[in-house]
Amino acid sequence: MPHQLNAQLRELLAEARLTYQAAAQHVRAVAAENGLHGLRTNKSAVHHWVRGAVPEETTARCLAEALSRRLGRPITRADLGLPTAASAAEDDSIGLSLGPDPVEVLQMIGEADVHRRRFLTTSAYSMAAATLPLQTVQETARRTAAARGGAVAGTAEVNAVRDMVRLFADMDERHGGQHGRSAFAQYLITDIAALCRARFRTDTTRRRMLSVASAAAHLAGWKAYDSGEQGLAQRYFLQSYALAAESGEPGQAPFVLRTMSQHGMKLHRPQHCLDLADTALTRARGQVAAPVEALFHITHAHALAKTGQRPAAVTGIERARAALDTGYCDDVPFWALAWGPPQATVLSRTAKVLETLGDHPRAAQHYARAAASRPTGTYARIIALDLTAQAESALRQGHLEQACATWHRAIDHMDGVASTRTRSALADIRRHLTPYRSRRLHHTTQLDERVRHLLHPATPQL
Repeated sequence: MPHQLNAQLRELLAEARLTYQAAAQHVRAVAAENGLHGLRTNKSAVHHWVRGAVPEETTARCLAEALSRRLGRPITRADLGLPTAASAAEDDSIGLSLGPDPVEVLQMIGEADVHRRRFLTTSAYSMAAATLPLQTVQETARRTAAARGGAVAGTAEVNAVRDMVRLFADMDERHGGQHGRSAFAQYLITDIAALCRARFRTDTTRRRMLSVASAAAHLAGWKAYDSGEQGLAQRYFLQSYALAAESGEPGQAPFVLRTMSQHGMKLHRPQHCLDLADTALTRARGQVAAPVEALFHITHAHALAKTGQRPAAVTGIERARAALDTGYCDDVPFWALAWGPPQATVLSRTAKVLETLGDHPRAAQHYARAAASRPTGTYARIIALDLTAQAESALRQGHLEQACATWHRAIDHMDGVASTRTRSALADIRRHLTPYRSRRLHHTTQLDERVRHLLHPATPQL
C-alpha cells in the first residue's frame, strides 16, 4: 500500500531551508551528540519520510530536535506529521517544562526510567528545554503547605532521605552511574515523592525536604548522564532546578544551572552554556560560602574559554582560586559536594579551562593535583577520568611514555566502575594509541592490550 505524502514535514524542511541531505546531516549530528553513533540517516531516508514513511522512534526524536534547533521553536511529532504516542505515559514532552508540580513530573520521569521506556531513555538533548530556567523570571510557583494526606513528617524523616541520597551518591562515585541506578530511581518515585507530598510540622521542614528531593533528582540526572542518556539527564536536571527553586535553599537552584551549563558544554553548546553559567554565578553571589562560590566562578571561566574569551577565562580562574583561598568552610551544603570537596572540583575544572585554552602543561598539572586531592576509595570514577585527561595532555606535549604510565594508573581506578564515560575513555585510549601500533613499542603495546581486554573481555571457557 503506497504511503501518503507528508506535507507537514515537507513544509517544515522548506521553512528550515534544508535539503534532504542537509536534514540528514543535522539528524545524524543530534544522534551523535546523544551517543547514537550508529544512526545512518541519509538523504534517501528523508525522501522516504516526506513520501509518507514513518521513521523509527529514536530517529523521529532526533529529527524533531534537529528541526527545533533550526527553526528556533519546539517541534513535536505531531508537527512533523508523524503518529503521536498512544498514551500520556509515552509523551515526548514529559519533563521538558517547569510546571507547578515538579514532584508529579519527577515521578513520571522516574517511572519511565525504572521501566527503561525507550521513548525517554533514547530522547535527545533539547535546546529549547535547556533555555527554560533562563526564561523563568519568577521562581517556580510554590505548592501550598496544605496537607495532602499521610502522616506528619519532621526533621528525622528528611534527614533519613538525605542520608540515603548521600549513600547512593557515594556509590555512584565509587562504582559508576549504572550501578544501583534502577534501585535509586525506584526510591525516588516511591519514598522521596511520597514524603514530598506529606504533611510537615513546619514549612521550614517542608522546604528542606524539597531541597533534598532536588539533590536526588540531580543525582538521577547525573546517573543518566554517566550512562550516556543525555535527554533523560536533562529532564531530571530541569525538575531538580524546579524543586530547588521551590525550596528556597540559598544557592541550590543556581547550582543546578551550573550543572546544566557543564552538561551543555559536554554536548558542544558553548554560547548557551555561557548564559547558564553567567546566570548561575550572578544568582549565587552572596548566597553561598566562598568555597562554593568558587565552583560557580570556575564553571563560568570554562564557558568563557569555550566561547573564545581567553582573558576573561583566565580572570575567572583567578577568581575561583581567590574564593578558595578565603579559608576552609565546614558548612558546604551536601548538594554542593556532588563531585567531592570544592578544592578538588575547582582543580579539575581549572584543568579543563586550561586545556580549552591550549595550555596543556598546566592542564596536566591541575589534573594530577585534582586526582591526588580526592580520597581514592570514594571517588574512583572521577579520579580515573582526571588521570585519563592528564595522560592526554601529556601526549599532546609529546610525552608518550609518561602518558602511557598515567593511563595505566587511570585504569587501576576503573575496576568495578560501571560507567559509559569510563568505557568511552578506554576507547579514546585505544584511538590515541593507533598511530603507534605499527611501531610495536613495548609501553604502547602493553597498554593497548590491557585496554582491549577491558573493552572486550574474553568469554570464559566452560
